[in-house]
Amino acid sequence: MPAVADLALGLAPIAGGLALGAAAGYLKGPDVRKAIKQDMELLDRLSPQDVERRAELQRSIDIRIDDLVATVHRYRPLRRAAASYRAGLRDILLFISAILFTGVWWSVDHHKASWLPLFVVLIVITVWAAFYALSGLLGSLLSFRHRS
Repeated sequence: MPAVADLALGLAPIAGGLALGAAAGYLKGPDVRKAIKQDMELLDRLSPQDVERRAELQRSIDIRIDDLVATVHRYRPLRRAAASYRAGLRDILLFISAILFTGVWWSVDHHKASWLPLFVVLIVITVWAAFYALSGLLGSLLSFRHRS
C-alpha cells in the first residue's frame, strides 16, 4: 500500500498542472454587453419623473459603450496578428524549455517518489513539443520554398 501512496504523491504535481490548465480555459472576464443590456432595461423601468437618475444611468451606459467600441478598435490589430500567427517560434521555445526542464529534473534526487512519473511526463511533453516544432519548421520551409 505504501507504493500506491508514493505513486499518488508523485502524480500530484502532474494532476495539479492539468487542473490548472483546465481551469485557465474556463476563466472569463465580465460580460460587458450583458451588463449594458441590463442597465438599458433598468433605464426603461425608471419613471420619466426621475430625470436625474435616468440621466446618470444613461451617462454610465454611454461611457461603457464608448469603452467597448474603443476596446474593439484598440485590439483589432492584435487579433489580426494572433489570427495570422502560425506558432512556429512558440513551439520551438516550448521544445527548448522542455529539454532544459527535463535536464534539470534529471539532476534531482532519483529516490523521490515523484521523480519517475514526472520524468516520464517530461519526456512525453518534450517529444510532443519536438513534433510540433519540427512540423512548424517544415511548414515554414515549404511555404518559403513555394514563395521563391
